[in-house]
Amino acid sequence: MMYKIIFSLLLLGTFQFTFAQNPMQRLSGAGRSMSGSGKTSSGNGGKGDTDSLGLGFEHRDDLKDSITISFKYLDSIRNIRLDTNLNDFYRFFSVPADLQYLGNNGNAGYPLIYAPFAKPGWDAGFHAFDAYRFTLENTRFFKTTKPYTRLGYQFFPVREPLVNVLHTQNPMPNLNFGLEYKLISAPGYFSSQNTNNKSYRLFTNFQSKRKRYAAYMVLVGNTFKSSENGGVKNDSNLADKTYPLFSVPTYLGGDNQNFNPLNIKVSTGNIYKDFTFFLRQSYDLGKKDSVAINDSTTEYLFYSKLRFQHTLTYNTYNYQFKDIVADSVYYKSRYDTVIVSDTSSLKLADSLVVTDKWKVITNDFSILQFPDTKNLAQYLQAGLRIENIKGSFIKNKNPISKNFFNIVLHGEYRNKTRNRLWDILLNGEFYTAGLNIGDYSANASLARFLNKRWGNIRLSFSNVNRSPSFIFNTLSSFNFANTGDYKKENIITLKAAADNPFVSLSASNYFITNYAYYSGYYTTAQYSRVINLLQLSASKKIKLTRRWNWYAEVTVQQTDAAAPIKVPLVFTRNRIAFEGLFFKNLNLSTGIEFRYYTPYKAYDYSPVMGQFFPQDSFKTKNRPDISGFIHFRIKSFTAFLRGENLNTLNLADGFGFTKYNFAAPHYAYPGFIFRIGIQWGFVN
Repeated sequence: MMYKIIFSLLLLGTFQFTFAQNPMQRLSGAGRSMSGSGKTSSGNGGKGDTDSLGLGFEHRDDLKDSITISFKYLDSIRNIRLDTNLNDFYRFFSVPADLQYLGNNGNAGYPLIYAPFAKPGWDAGFHAFDAYRFTLENTRFFKTTKPYTRLGYQFFPVREPLVNVLHTQNPMPNLNFGLEYKLISAPGYFSSQNTNNKSYRLFTNFQSKRKRYAAYMVLVGNTFKSSENGGVKNDSNLADKTYPLFSVPTYLGGDNQNFNPLNIKVSTGNIYKDFTFFLRQSYDLGKKDSVAINDSTTEYLFYSKLRFQHTLTYNTYNYQFKDIVADSVYYKSRYDTVIVSDTSSLKLADSLVVTDKWKVITNDFSILQFPDTKNLAQYLQAGLRIENIKGSFIKNKNPISKNFFNIVLHGEYRNKTRNRLWDILLNGEFYTAGLNIGDYSANASLARFLNKRWGNIRLSFSNVNRSPSFIFNTLSSFNFANTGDYKKENIITLKAAADNPFVSLSASNYFITNYAYYSGYYTTAQYSRVINLLQLSASKKIKLTRRWNWYAEVTVQQTDAAAPIKVPLVFTRNRIAFEGLFFKNLNLSTGIEFRYYTPYKAYDYSPVMGQFFPQDSFKTKNRPDISGFIHFRIKSFTAFLRGENLNTLNLADGFGFTKYNFAAPHYAYPGFIFRIGIQWGFVN
């Protein structure tokens, strides 16, 4: 039913922009507009409404196609304009620039720039596909003067469609709704590497005419289907020209290779699904006022003093690994697991299926008090959250269901001063009873805007005490005979950042105690010593000439070599681009981009668990990832042409792109890739 609703909304949006007068010309933020650059002319000196032939044709007014659009995130007070950056392809691509993934768009991955998972309370423990997820936290709530639609499509020679759709509109000034959809479908370059990831999001926000009542509603769904091959059996086969990449022997999946991106099936791999329904309603008490705009129009004002807020969240999660033709030797050697024949059906081969399912219902009751009636960015909040959690597992082919709960107290103080110079945030939560009793988080940040020259500075601190994710629990189907008796993790984070027109700098220091992790394909462990990880980052735009710009980003990370957290010492990304505005409407950015990180002992990967784990036998010594690109925008149409993995060029034995980089032991990135992508925005 949900897919039928999405299809209907997409079809409606298609009709809307098909009959639109003209696409937007220029994109700006709140308070500014997207307007055309053309001028209206007419046969009577530009003063009339008909052309010089007197045929009664009405001249189009480009200002009719202008739009004011902005958005903000949930619990945020800052309005943000849509990103029109042209030179950074990763703002449009599904894979983040710092993601170390298994070689195919949509496969499992982890960030090279380390960030701990610092969320207290219940967590299932599956995060290898987080980079591709639509979440409640990254949902944008828009405000727009006209309906707006943006379509994105990327395709490659091996038929890997990447589709992005965004539509939003305000049918009334106090009501906005919209939808987002993303499809990643990639057959991959090696056997059993195909992916099919789908994400959708429906969102709306409403405020009553008298501005007392407000509501936010979001529906989010993600489906990740990722085939697993366990890596190539022999790395030397990659250099053998008699082996096309899709025929190189792999540990799992056999010769499964599907080149139809519209009909990708997973016979060996992970299938993860999640769904979120979110509804927040609030009612304010305070002082009302009004301003007469004219004889027939009155603008109602309201100054809140007290807000009562209720939030209902319903989540479902389904995590499954399956291998319908399981190799008993592989699973015995890697997972110490004996594949048991299924005598309940007439199957010709043994199979392995591991599944965890969850349902979580959360009710949150909060009260907000506003000390300054004319500054809603200053408030005190206190609340109570009740979580009801149900888990379903299959242990030794026996289904098990368990019910849990959590009771959480939380509070927050926020003050964005009226002069916009100081921003203070204090918040925390404490799990008083239930499955995760004793978990807590405490966060504090202080930001100051100095001036236009020196920009912003920010200091922040956080301390999180959390239960290890449930995948470490003995009840989980993915726990293969591990103890599961682990202490709570404690994560302390100190951060400082400075952002100004000259350079952006940041420093982070993480102190992690009782770090729980996978130490092998199925074995788990906990590191009792304190892990100290220091991280320094800088980014800068360097103007080389009038048209040539150098965008430089570098991060330096350091931790104890014995710690189970593995990071490269240096990660850097650089773009040298020829840029400018040509022929009035052509925005161009073309040049070369490279990404490099120093050698380090990259994580290995467990296909069944969907987890990355440290290893000591293999050290990545990759060449820099090099790409050539031509990005351009004409009015609201944007196109990307990229030649990637130029670093794989190999002239040792003829001409070819066979010097493959590795993401993990026995997991290679492909050779040369040519990508084409377009994005088009419409004002309807």
